[in-house]
This record gives sequence, C-alpha cells and structure tokens, in this order.
Amino acid sequence: MRAALISPVLGTACAGVLAALALLGAPTLVTAQDPARDAAIAVRQTYLNDVASLQEKFLALAEAIPAEKYSWRPAPGVRSIGEVLMHVASEYYVWQPRTFTAEPSTVVGTGRDAFEKFEANASKENVLKHLKEGYAYGKQAVEAVDPTKLVGTRKYFGRDVTTVQTAFFMSGDLHEHLGQLIAYARVNGIKPPWSR
Repeated sequence: MRAALISPVLGTACAGVLAALALLGAPTLVTAQDPARDAAIAVRQTYLNDVASLQEKFLALAEAIPAEKYSWRPAPGVRSIGEVLMHVASEYYVWQPRTFTAEPSTVVGTGRDAFEKFEANASKENVLKHLKEGYAYGKQAVEAVDPTKLVGTRKYFGRDVTTVQTAFFMSGDLHEHLGQLIAYARVNGIKPPWSR
C-alpha cells in the first residue's frame, strides 16, 4: 500500500526535476527515443519471425520429400527440388545478412559459378545440413547488426533502399521459393506436412 502511494509521488517529483534541469539547459541522462531506429528494430524482428516460420516449412518439406525425388525438375534448365532447397540455404548464408547490412558467410563463395556449384550439391543430407546451418548463420548475423545501421537508405542492387524495402524483398523471395517447393511436392504426390 505504501509503495503504491510513494511511487506516483516520486515519479512526479522526478519528472519535475528533469523538466527544470532541461529548462536550465543542464545535461540529463534522459534521451529521446529514435522513432526511425525503433521502427527498424521492429521490422528486423518481424522479418526474423517470418523467416523462422518459413524455415519450419522448408525443413518439413525437405524431410518429407524422399531423397530420390531431390533430382526431379519440372523442365530442363529449371532448378530441381534439391537445387531450390540449396538456393534457399544460399540465401540464408549470403542475401539474408546483406539485407540487413551484415557480412555474408564464406560458405557459398562469390559469383554465379560459386552459387551454381553450391546449389548443385543437392543431396538430401547436404540440403538438411545447409538449411539448418545457413538459417542459423543468417539469423545470428541479422540479430548482431547495430540498430543504427538499419536506419536511412543504402545502395542495394544499385538502388537506394531502406531496411523495410530490403526486408520485404528478401522475405518475398523466400515465400516465392516456398510456394515453388509446395507445387513441386504436390506434383510428386507429396502432401506438405502442415497441410490438412
């Protein structure tokens, strides 16, 4: 009861002292929140939550699809099931960190040839390994970014973009690949494990 009575009184007194110090131009320890920084942090967390949900589905499909179906492709020159899953892993390693200004992993390498070589090694065992490790790397890299780097614009694929734009670009691409894999699974008579 006493704590409940004291708290509002102290709160009001502290607010009054801080206001008086501010009017006198005295430095205080209280700083204003940066709305742009706070919004960028919220975007990052929303993005990470979305990718966590996608990762569960990518893994569920990767585990449900038999190893002998990993080489199936809808047409010549189109990525196979295994290659699409490795492509997702490569995005975790490389593009997810870059989306949030973090350093990409060196696991994939750089350049088109490195990505194609990485994706071609698409056995079920390799896919599961890299989906898990790539996701963990990308998540850790994004979480470690200083929030001040998430504010403002930067160059991305030659354009000035914001964190919101890059986050939507990256998550949209991952959703597209999930849809692609669901279609591939259905064509092969495999029901996505979360589907009823």
